[in-house]
Amino acid sequence: MIWKLSDNMVRTILPLVILNGLIGCDQKPPGAPPAPPPPEVSVSHPIQKEVVEWDIYTGHLEAPESVNVAARVSGLVMEMPFIEGSIVKKGDLLAVIDDRPYKADLDLKLADEHKAEAVSAIASLTYNRLEGLRKTNAVSQQDVDNAKATLAQAVAQVASSKAAIETSQLNVEWCRVLSPIAGRVSYKLVTAGNLINGGAGQATLLTTVQSISPIYCYVDVDEHSVLKYQKLAEQRKLASARDGKVPCYIQLGNENGYPHAGFIDFVDNHVDPATGTQRVRGIFKNESGLLTPGFFARLRVPGSGRYQALLIPDTAIGNDQSQHNVLVIDKDNKVSAHPVQLGALFGSLRSIVSGVSSDDRVIVNGQMHVRPGATVTPTEVPVKVDADAFPDPGSIAAQMAATTEAPSDSASNNSSAQTPTTQPAGN
Repeated sequence: MIWKLSDNMVRTILPLVILNGLIGCDQKPPGAPPAPPPPEVSVSHPIQKEVVEWDIYTGHLEAPESVNVAARVSGLVMEMPFIEGSIVKKGDLLAVIDDRPYKADLDLKLADEHKAEAVSAIASLTYNRLEGLRKTNAVSQQDVDNAKATLAQAVAQVASSKAAIETSQLNVEWCRVLSPIAGRVSYKLVTAGNLINGGAGQATLLTTVQSISPIYCYVDVDEHSVLKYQKLAEQRKLASARDGKVPCYIQLGNENGYPHAGFIDFVDNHVDPATGTQRVRGIFKNESGLLTPGFFARLRVPGSGRYQALLIPDTAIGNDQSQHNVLVIDKDNKVSAHPVQLGALFGSLRSIVSGVSSDDRVIVNGQMHVRPGATVTPTEVPVKVDADAFPDPGSIAAQMAATTEAPSDSASNNSSAQTPTTQPAGN
């Protein structure tokens, strides 16, 4: 059944329906959840700490001494008594060459010496006898002169025989190939029973030996950083690598914290115009032998003087287009955004040049859940300091970097080092 309302009834009922709806809007439906509490965030006060900026470069390790071991005489290899890949000392036996032909040659040279000495003795007696007879005019002056020349030839022949003996003795000694340096020996390139060539030119390579400790790390430093170091050294804010031992640290591909300490011992005398880099070398102790020539390594050097920096976790910094900012809460726990100027990075902490103070409470966790003007529930947490990113005030690194008023421009560049030529050597 359809009811049809008159116009008078509509005008009477409609205001009552609208009024009832408005009254119902002010009432919460039964079982509705309460308003959410303010979001919880973690806040920290920026910390002040004395810092030294670090520049990091990539390079490779190289042995200071690398020798190609070759024989100086030709012959048959009798023994190769060393253990491949082992540590050898200077003078350890690496190869034995058949010395019988050289001993026979030595015996021949010794016989020639005895013969020359006998001839020299006869020539000396003849000369002395004729010289005595010359005083009584029993012989001519020409006979005396001939005897004197014969004696000189005999003496020279004795000296020649002695030199030939020394050469033959050297050949006998060179049949035992000794390690010229201490280090780690490679594998055997020749085994017993093979004929090898010796001497200069086409000498047969037997094996190689590379020194272990100390060890070099070569890196290529870009031109901008070189100019920066020169300026800092001129201002006496940083020691010059040419005037003193600037500390440096390296870590291998599977290490953290740069555990190996050394110093810069060499800076090349020119900048390569092709790459715009300058070769620099650090030297490190390596008694354990862990640092192996050819390994990739990261090298860290002081890139500034020491100065006081204000530090916050790098994760607390946000980006708004080209502007960096951090979220700070006031005494009423209300959030506001502070534009900041960033400094260098020290581990997980970033230095702040301007924008916050040590009294501010900076949001370090939970930034994604808040916005400026919102009220939050803060929980204060301490700033975690990575000790590896800061030098000990009493360490060499801290002493080599002078104290400055403000942070310097930092430049961290990774450069691939070229392999330097190893030093060839014989046995």
